[in-house]
Amino acid sequence: MAFLVDTNVLVYRFDPRFPQKQRTANALLRQGIADGSVRVPHQAIVEFVAAVTRPLDAGRPLLDPAGARREAEEFLNQFEVLYPDAALLRLAFRGAAAYQLSWFDAHLWAYAEHHGLEELYSEDFQDGRMYGSVRAVNPF
Repeated sequence: MAFLVDTNVLVYRFDPRFPQKQRTANALLRQGIADGSVRVPHQAIVEFVAAVTRPLDAGRPLLDPAGARREAEEFLNQFEVLYPDAALLRLAFRGAAAYQLSWFDAHLWAYAEHHGLEELYSEDFQDGRMYGSVRAVNPF
């Protein structure tokens, strides 16, 4: 069964500050590569680059800009990437209103709903809750 992953799954793959979350993200993404089940919204790739290049407390980012771009290219090669269209954006507007989600969370949910994906892996949604036909799963 195919499922959608949120930006946090991609970021934790490179974040050694949270070793258990890093292991979980790596296992989930490896399995998704092996069986072709992971879908990544283009939004998550854009957010990934921004998140991993932002300086942390020590002043250094998780990845330098060149490394972040290289990993983003790998995501494009390894996973099926989903892109928005007008119908998806309209669905996100309705999802934001119906579920009181932030714009970015509603947009992410809309990818899953629009593409008929039953699960959305993220730590930003209520674990196990149904949003329309999509169940939120917190893998961490």
